[in-house]
Amino acid sequence: MKPLSKQIAEARQARRGNKLETWLPYPKQTEFLRLGATCDERMLRAGNQLGKSDAGAYETALHLTGRYPPDWPGRRFTRPIRAWCAGESTVAVRDIMQSKLCGRAGVADEFGTGFIPRELFADKPSLSHGATDAYDTIQVRHVSGGVSTLTFKSYEQGRTKFQGEPIDWLWLDEECPMDIYSECRTRLAATKGASICTFTPLKGRTDLVNRFDREEAPGRCLVVMTVYDAPHLGDAKAVAKLIASYPAHERDARSYGTPMQGSGRVFLTPEEEIRFDPAMLPPPVLANSAKLIGLDFGISHAFAAVLIAWDRDVDVIHVIDAVKMVGLTKLQHVPAVRRMSSRAPVAWPHDGHARDKGSGEELAEQYRDPMPGMPGLNMLPEHATFEDGGYSFEAGLAELVTRFETGRLKIAAHLSELLDEYRDLHRENGLVVKVRDDLLSALRIAVMARRFAKVVPLGDLPEPSRNNWKIHHDRSASSDFDVFSGKPFENDRPPMREWIGPTPPRPEWL
Repeated sequence: MKPLSKQIAEARQARRGNKLETWLPYPKQTEFLRLGATCDERMLRAGNQLGKSDAGAYETALHLTGRYPPDWPGRRFTRPIRAWCAGESTVAVRDIMQSKLCGRAGVADEFGTGFIPRELFADKPSLSHGATDAYDTIQVRHVSGGVSTLTFKSYEQGRTKFQGEPIDWLWLDEECPMDIYSECRTRLAATKGASICTFTPLKGRTDLVNRFDREEAPGRCLVVMTVYDAPHLGDAKAVAKLIASYPAHERDARSYGTPMQGSGRVFLTPEEEIRFDPAMLPPPVLANSAKLIGLDFGISHAFAAVLIAWDRDVDVIHVIDAVKMVGLTKLQHVPAVRRMSSRAPVAWPHDGHARDKGSGEELAEQYRDPMPGMPGLNMLPEHATFEDGGYSFEAGLAELVTRFETGRLKIAAHLSELLDEYRDLHRENGLVVKVRDDLLSALRIAVMARRFAKVVPLGDLPEPSRNNWKIHHDRSASSDFDVFSGKPFENDRPPMREWIGPTPPRPEWL
């Protein structure tokens, strides 16, 4: 029998050579991989050392070998493929992409300890002339019985080196010039192949960044990964120390994957100062806070809604839930919003007065009564305004900026899409670029109309009936509209209604 020490050593060696089957992606990496089933052009934009290259190497190895896990949610190739991997320089490609796929360069014992197991290499890698121990091409056995090939390239070679044969798969690590990107995408056209980009946006708002941020197209997807999405970085204290270690002008890019924007950014309050953990919020504070939902209908863009909890005593607003939906209708929007809080008043923008061309019904009314037998939303009688009746976009934005700066507006840490918008909102030539700002627009509406917020339970309650409410005739209501009809009261001192019906389940994040 082998000594225990030798058995342990062999087990460790076997594990090192089986990374493809033992590596487990983080939730954000899983989201990125899953989108491969529907998107043939993806970008994983992330801070430094968060695992973006691991995700790229893992998926590339799966496609080269065909060894997909049983529950693989992304794209599959059932035959050997022709693939390219490209980075900024030959040295960078060797030290990052090649090492993650094949094992540390220049160390013979490490060959085959990357995501491609040693036994699946069909031949000895051919060497590149650009750097010592750098590979040019590798051949990998595919489960179908054939052999996949992967060629390593670098942006320093120039666009012409990316011309030639069609390919099935492309992995670009770090941002490439747009002419190279266009050439690479052309190589995928004939095969209906797919490409991924994994990088930290240190070059600012480039054409490639804008392609995914501003130019929405079928089959094109963006996932943003921040320091808070990478558990290996440690606890909150360790993450804060890491963020502080970066130069101030690079902090957002290296920590949150936000394109460097300099003076063009709208929100300058550090993200760590506006985030909060809902689980750490004292239950009485949440229970006693007034709730209100803000909507952005998404007539020509995504539909968005946010749920705020306003602690009137200290004038602090907590954004506790949000939903964003693309390509769906009110029949999907309404149930999603009701799940946050079906009893919370719902504030909406002035474009809710737009009328349906067929029925002539206002958009806001369609959400109050979406269809016979389907519960609607508790829409306010009129569109959101400030107390003086105005609803200026710039005034609403200024209110958000002031509240963030003074610590009176906080965002729950799990609302990653809203935090993405917070980091990315910016101005060009003095004007706010209104792209991918749907949740922020809903938040602006909610903050503007906060005076109509009510202390109500969370979750989707049954439709209100007179038996579920206790009527207090001796107290004035804090709102001027009827919860049952959504219409204004006719007298100055309406009865106060207190919900005493069934309590919905406690949300998972609390």
